[in-house]
Amino acid sequence: MASYDQQFKVLEVPPIVQELVGAGVKEPPSQYVLPEQDRPAAAAVSEMPEPIPIIDLSRLSAGSPEEFAKLRSALENWNLFLAVGHGMEPSFLAEAMKATREFFNLPLEEKQKYSNIVNGEKMGMDGYGNDMVVKENQVLDWNDRLNLLVEPESLRTYRLWPTQPPSFRDILCEYTVRCKAAANLVFRNMAKMLNLQEDHLVNMIGNNSITQAIFNYYPQCPRPDHVLGLKAHTDGSIITVNFADAEGLQLERNGVWYNVPIVPNALVMNIGDIMEILSNGFFKSLVHRVVTNAEKERLSLVLVYTLELETQLEPVSELVDDKRPARYMKIKLNDYMEKYHDTYATGTLAIDGVKI
Repeated sequence: MASYDQQFKVLEVPPIVQELVGAGVKEPPSQYVLPEQDRPAAAAVSEMPEPIPIIDLSRLSAGSPEEFAKLRSALENWNLFLAVGHGMEPSFLAEAMKATREFFNLPLEEKQKYSNIVNGEKMGMDGYGNDMVVKENQVLDWNDRLNLLVEPESLRTYRLWPTQPPSFRDILCEYTVRCKAAANLVFRNMAKMLNLQEDHLVNMIGNNSITQAIFNYYPQCPRPDHVLGLKAHTDGSIITVNFADAEGLQLERNGVWYNVPIVPNALVMNIGDIMEILSNGFFKSLVHRVVTNAEKERLSLVLVYTLELETQLEPVSELVDDKRPARYMKIKLNDYMEKYHDTYATGTLAIDGVKI
């Protein structure tokens, strides 16, 4: 297995956004300000032509044809869906959000114990910080985050797992297990949509694939019309599971931006680049972004499901034939992820670089 503890040389270490806001900054520093054409105000946000489907995973698990049809429609039309019936009690999700908030509310020196910066000039995949600055004039995101590999357990770096609040580790372990069950259910149903054996994707993912937890904190922003919490991107994932406490997530469809609504205790599950490649373009990776807000902060807890880093990424062989040739070139996942970090920094999409 390729080493997950790869380190990336960075040009600079950005300030902690929460500290900027705490110091009372009235204007975002210039490195956060987007070019005019990329600003949230430049692209009108439209009303949804129809609601994003809400999928009851308990009904899907029971084999409901109606729920399967709704899931298929959601993935084909929106590249994401809202998941309820996932088995996680509202009280547990509230605890997970509370632990996330308590971590970000710790003093800076406590959070810096888990810093992702190595020797002042390299950034690890795990740890506390924010953007990986790899390009000159890179526009920065208005958020701070804590990244932690959660699967496989053998690769966890526990020294970067917060000990405060005391509940943090146990909650993250339980959240990981509970989300994995939901993700596997979705993988089985996506395999059926592709006319593959039901366990094809689950077996491909296996026990050594990497899942990363990302805790995001988006402080209030004095200029939400000029700054994004997360710039427009796709995820380098099979699927991504997102639980947030406030609106701010927007998706792009046919060049139009839409707000993703908050449904109490629902998870947002979206398609990532790896699934687009594996499905030979049957599923499409979701282009999305997070906008900022002048009045309120936003927190999200994200799980990103990928494969082993040494995996040769290519369309599943059963989905390639003379009528439907491969639409994506072969590439090792770790090479793809290097491209992904570069393209994210420049606001372009890594998936576009591997299309044939």
